[in-house]
Amino acid sequence: MSYPDKIKNIYLTQLAEIQHAGIFKEERFIHSSQSADIEVEFPSGSDLKKVINMCANNYLGLSSHPEVIRAAHEGLDTRGYGMSSVRFICGTQDIHKELERRVTEFLGTEDTILFPSCMDANAGVFEAILTSEDIMISDRLVHASIIDGMRLCSAQHDTFKHSSMEHLEEKLLLHADKRLKLVITDGVFSMDGDTAKLDEMVKLCEKYDAMLLVDDSHASGFIGKTGRGTHEFCNVFGKIDVITTTFGKALGGASGGCVSGRKEIVEMCRQKARPYLFSNTIAPVIVSGVLKVFDILSASTERRDKLEKNAAYWRKGLTEAGFLLKEGNTPIVPVMLFNAKLSQDFSRDLFNEGIYAIGFFFPVVPNGQARIRTQISAGHEIHHLDKALGAFIKVGKKYGILGLTKDQIIEKYGL
Repeated sequence: MSYPDKIKNIYLTQLAEIQHAGIFKEERFIHSSQSADIEVEFPSGSDLKKVINMCANNYLGLSSHPEVIRAAHEGLDTRGYGMSSVRFICGTQDIHKELERRVTEFLGTEDTILFPSCMDANAGVFEAILTSEDIMISDRLVHASIIDGMRLCSAQHDTFKHSSMEHLEEKLLLHADKRLKLVITDGVFSMDGDTAKLDEMVKLCEKYDAMLLVDDSHASGFIGKTGRGTHEFCNVFGKIDVITTTFGKALGGASGGCVSGRKEIVEMCRQKARPYLFSNTIAPVIVSGVLKVFDILSASTERRDKLEKNAAYWRKGLTEAGFLLKEGNTPIVPVMLFNAKLSQDFSRDLFNEGIYAIGFFFPVVPNGQARIRTQISAGHEIHHLDKALGAFIKVGKKYGILGLTKDQIIEKYGL
């Protein structure tokens, strides 16, 4: 295929512009298992550096748990490496049905269907259950995978201001004539760390005969008294029509996701969801590992409780040091810097201090909302958090942002 210099130079120019703006994304290479302490190499080929990981989704510290690894080995030995097929042909094992049963029990729903990832679950669910006669009404800050899934669906789409119940009610009234109405939200919003008002949303959905879908990827396993998720936290357990979530974060950290909820909705996904019908089944090794995760979570809330304490300790330390944080009560604690280049420079200096935390900027977050998103784990000990806090304070002093307001930071560094 022809690839002339004219085309090549278009891309080279765009990449050069990204680098010049200081927002070029570099992938670091981890040479160890996922844990609180990891060994990382920069793309430049520098020596390995042992750092504290402050930006993984490994909320419960189960990614390298010995019991989970042992269960994965057993699954590999007894069920093989992969299924080489989709579910409805010859890709369903007994353990897949067992995992669906366990997820249903854990989330308090009626049924569950597995997907290769939660992104696939979000890509498949809307098209499977809605038509052009219906309306999707989503929070304006829903995850990118939800946005992509909605784009694949013929249903009409509208949005409501982030967590504004007044605006949501206006939209439900506006679309009262639609055949089906589906309200869509994240449970915990991954960039900001705040929690959806599911109790109020359930009341509105009941009032206006709408369904409610919640992506609980950043909540399943640790939010709520027993870690069931935001529906437990908001006291609406059993009242959510559709829950999508992942096994790639707190629930083992590998891959895989699901749609869980009303039995008829799950069955529609089984019949019509394209990522389910045309993607290979989750590998047995992953299913076996996730089943062991549910054993661990069923035995004790110790890890969830430790995570809650760690997150509160970390947030308190950063606040007292003078950093600007997004408000929230989850293990996602964004340190706001507003300027994209500053977030990159800040992250690089943290790495030099032995702390691994990535700068987020447009298009991952809106323009002018650059940040270091820190994520706390039950795998962290207090000495990890204290060392990380010391590094943040040192770098914060270097850039002179401690104690500054948003306007003062923007005045100093721009957007």
